[in-house]
Amino acid sequence: MSAALTVKNTAADALHLENIVKHFDGAVALAGASLRVRRGTVHGLVGQNGAGKSTLIKLLAGLHQPDEGRIEIDGQTYGKLTPHQVEELGIHFIHQDRLLVPTFTVGETLFLGREPRIAGTPFLDRRLMQRRASEILNDYFGVRLPNSALISELSTAEKQIVQITRALLDQPKVLVFDEPTAALVRREADILFRLIRRLRDEGVTIVYISHYLNEIEELCDHVTVLRNGEDVATLALGETSAAAIARLMVARDIEEMFPKRSIAPGKDILTLNRLSSRGKYHDISVTLRRGEVLGLTGLLGSGAKDLIRTLFGLETATSGTIEIDGKPVRSVNPAQSVDRHLALVPEDRRANGVALDLSVTENITLSSLKRFTQLGFLDFRRERREADDLIGRLEIKAAGRDALVRTLSGGNQQKVAIAKWLSRHSEIYLLDEPTVGVDIGSKVEIYNLIGDLAARGAGIIVLSSDLPELIGITDRILVLFRGSIVREFVSPETSPDEVLAASTGSSEALRHVG
Repeated sequence: MSAALTVKNTAADALHLENIVKHFDGAVALAGASLRVRRGTVHGLVGQNGAGKSTLIKLLAGLHQPDEGRIEIDGQTYGKLTPHQVEELGIHFIHQDRLLVPTFTVGETLFLGREPRIAGTPFLDRRLMQRRASEILNDYFGVRLPNSALISELSTAEKQIVQITRALLDQPKVLVFDEPTAALVRREADILFRLIRRLRDEGVTIVYISHYLNEIEELCDHVTVLRNGEDVATLALGETSAAAIARLMVARDIEEMFPKRSIAPGKDILTLNRLSSRGKYHDISVTLRRGEVLGLTGLLGSGAKDLIRTLFGLETATSGTIEIDGKPVRSVNPAQSVDRHLALVPEDRRANGVALDLSVTENITLSSLKRFTQLGFLDFRRERREADDLIGRLEIKAAGRDALVRTLSGGNQQKVAIAKWLSRHSEIYLLDEPTVGVDIGSKVEIYNLIGDLAARGAGIIVLSSDLPELIGITDRILVLFRGSIVREFVSPETSPDEVLAASTGSSEALRHVG
């Protein structure tokens, strides 16, 4: 499926994954994806969540086996790979989650599974371990880490250094970096970039996976774009732009309907003044009006999700102020937020949005039981009447009001999560990825529901990584990048690739920041 850069299979290829197909429980994760990486280059791999990046890399790591397709490493074809075999072939992975044992020392971590021993004895040669570790840490990073320090005592950047150093001790042929800068500050990221360039110059092949298109522009020689389990293009970075890559990432094969209504916004209902949370986001100033649907987006580490959690009282801001209906809010916790008519529909609805083993009725009235009690007794008739009304209004498809929520589809579970707050008469809705895992038909119903909420004067903030959706259902979109609002878009006047370019920090997009 690759386009734009066509390379014949030669000895110059370090990796060649061809027409890879992979299913999980009947769902297609990869639908004939290919990846060809030239030896001694930095090759980017990009795509939206669910595009197939993680599956492709896990196949290369030997964690999964392909249903169809072929994997070549240094020109040799392999039917099945195991993690041990992959490591012996010189391929190492630098994972976003670090995967280090927190109670191990630096030295124990670096030489785990390959501890050198004093010749002729069963004893570990700790002096040799210290010397080799110190040499490579100083040579590549210019740092010294105490050999006895525990992993849990290190900073995020230091843990990253340990993980990379562990791979370098084996003199790797290929290094795969999976979102390596998600938790790094700019200075730490610059150190990593210098290392990657040095490794490339020394002949190491790099596969670099990142949502940050500015990093892809800065580091990579070529980039492969995945979409819906297929490779849609492989491009030379000198001949393309971040905007072009973004367009390839967000194109859709299925057109979705976005029933956005034209509603005149009312008075300010929520105001944030220079809200900051140390290490997460800073100087966030936002105004939300009644009847407005405000979009919020940003990549992992952007601070967008932390901001939503702060507004509902799940996290605490370190400075700045929040006003609701013009009144300062001096303290925020979830109970106070509910009393102030805020509603949070979380991304993981099954864990945090609904109670799976309670009925539809019980879920709908869970946040507003006081409305249905008198002298400490629950008025079942009123409760059922409320549930029937909301089931009808939201068109919740269930066997009945007494059906357990776990028996409902994902879309109907999401409607129950929203119905809970409608019963509470909420006025500010914080919707975190409201249609994730929801089929297209249910998405449209949820979009209609968001329109209904806006029409009756609620203020709505939608955090979503689905950019066509965000543009289709919102009035404005705020883009966060590394803790700051970098762009504001008027939704009908922008495009998915513009929003994505801003959220990935492309230099082209950031020139607009004033």
